[in-house]
Amino acid sequence: MKSSRELKNYQNEQHNFKLRLGVLGLSVLIAFSLLTIRFYYLQIKRYDYYQTLAENNRISIVPITPNRGLISDRNGVVLAHNFFVYTLEITPSKIENLDATIAEIAKLVEVSPTDLKRFNKQMVESHNFESIPLRTHLNETEAAKFAVNRYRFPGAELKSRLFRHYPLGKLGSHMVGYIGRINDNDIENLDNADVLSNYKGSDHIGKSGIEQSYEEQLHGTTGFQQVEIDADGRAVRVLSSQAPTSGNNLILSVDSKLQEIAETAFGEHRGALVAIKPSTGEVLAFVSMPTFDPNLFVDGIDFDSWNSLNNSLDKPLINRPLRGIYPPGSTFKPFSALAGLEAGIRKPPFSIYDNGYFTLPNSTHHYRDWKPGGHGNVDMRRAITISCDTFFYGLAMELGIERLTNFVRHFGFGQKSGVDIAGEIPGLLPTPEWKMRRYKQPWYIGETVIAGIGQGYTLVTPMQLAQATAILANNGVAMRPRLVTAITDAKTGATSLTKEIVNEKIPLDEKNLEIVRLGMIDVTLPGGTAASVGANAGYNIAAKTGTAQVVGLKQNEKYNADLIDERHRDHALFIAYAPAEEPKIALAVIVENGGHGGSAAGPIARKVMDYYLLRKLPEIEVPKGPEKVTKPNANTPIAPAKPIKIAPEEEHYD
Repeated sequence: MKSSRELKNYQNEQHNFKLRLGVLGLSVLIAFSLLTIRFYYLQIKRYDYYQTLAENNRISIVPITPNRGLISDRNGVVLAHNFFVYTLEITPSKIENLDATIAEIAKLVEVSPTDLKRFNKQMVESHNFESIPLRTHLNETEAAKFAVNRYRFPGAELKSRLFRHYPLGKLGSHMVGYIGRINDNDIENLDNADVLSNYKGSDHIGKSGIEQSYEEQLHGTTGFQQVEIDADGRAVRVLSSQAPTSGNNLILSVDSKLQEIAETAFGEHRGALVAIKPSTGEVLAFVSMPTFDPNLFVDGIDFDSWNSLNNSLDKPLINRPLRGIYPPGSTFKPFSALAGLEAGIRKPPFSIYDNGYFTLPNSTHHYRDWKPGGHGNVDMRRAITISCDTFFYGLAMELGIERLTNFVRHFGFGQKSGVDIAGEIPGLLPTPEWKMRRYKQPWYIGETVIAGIGQGYTLVTPMQLAQATAILANNGVAMRPRLVTAITDAKTGATSLTKEIVNEKIPLDEKNLEIVRLGMIDVTLPGGTAASVGANAGYNIAAKTGTAQVVGLKQNEKYNADLIDERHRDHALFIAYAPAEEPKIALAVIVENGGHGGSAAGPIARKVMDYYLLRKLPEIEVPKGPEKVTKPNANTPIAPAKPIKIAPEEEHYD
């Protein structure tokens, strides 16, 4: 018989067991309740969200890159087009041992040191998850060999990519520009412009020239495909697609043959040429010498090529027509002359007697003419023809710097021309206010004197000088220069002309224009400073030569090119329009360190005008570069673009 203690313990244990069982049952009930609620939340309340995620795991959106628009010249010659090539690409994030993988790939497909340098450079600039080309332009044999062994290289794949190509190579490269791989700065700019989504799948973007300025027109609209993929990420089938829209095609005003003639005419000289149709503003030739091959940049330029271009003393990457700045020299005189005529202080029959120098009132300082002994009696027309410094010294002093600069500003000096290429700089048209801000010094009357002959602080770009000449040829009507004259819509195939824009109409007296025009015509006739340029032309040329000093001479020191380092010699300038009676072409030529405008820059202009007006091809010859007296060292700066201050008694020649 059990004791009362044993019975009590049994009842207590049974009670505890039932309690624990109840708690456990309640816990299970609560857990299943929570699970049921969670199932309800996930499968019913959040069904749309998770269904989309699941669908995205099954469906991949693949962007389809559009064909980039073509660029051609006015005659249909293609300057930039596209072609498909096989590329072998690697995604670094998908490869454990990158060096070993590349080494194995190199056993199947040749990978040159240049390819490796380009790959490493792009890997630094790209995100780790992006595919980077290791080899481009694979032939069919190489592509087939890798395709068979593709399974051995996870993270490497064969792609067919659209590549940009510039069939004329170096010709007009600063004008056409080039494309390059999209970098972080480009992504930021695209994001700020709210067009980043249109660049999904795109690797390249315009970096310079027309390629950059007309990027929106050339790029097109990105398409896409909805592709069903399996667990291994391989495409199974295409569910839907939207075709991309190709970029629009651009037609330039430039004649590629004229461009070729102009570039060839420079030979080994450095410099720039811009030719414009005065009545419309169309740019007919856009030359910057030396030039470069834009194809080097499309696939990512290798280090050696970049180093060669970037460190060259000749600065081939500088877009000289827009970014080269030079003293205008005597090419400024026709505009000074027109300022004096319009102001009424040099009306015919006004003339001076030039004894070889100009002296400021109450001063003994002489500003010498380029011709010792002077030119004798000189009126306005003859002053332009023979480039009489003495005449323009006095004219500038009477005009004053404010009146002179305010007038010539209407011709585009000291401001951007508005041409449809990015990167243009405004040059410099000095004023007393500018000098005080820049140098904290007052303006001196002697600085006004030399400003009248295009010396001193005044700086111009070749584009500005060509634009000013075109305005002069067009009787004061300033047409905005442009390179793109027509755009062909990729969707409709319709071609629309770009708008001609009148920047300004300068109210000029026709009689004053005629005086300047006749003086410029005489420049290319016997007795003028460019008589050889106009010889046997068959049409009248209105022109002006110019010489711009690079290094100032000591007082009473005479200029002798043979004793000066080639890169310190004077620049040669030449402006012209023709036919003088009904201008069809206006141009400006600058030959760096070329010496005299009539002998160095003028012949280049003549070849360009002969072809454009007469379709006359120049004789087959390659001009030699300037003779180098002293070999420049690595520290020798490029010649242009430093304000030259002429001291009293210093000789200037033209």
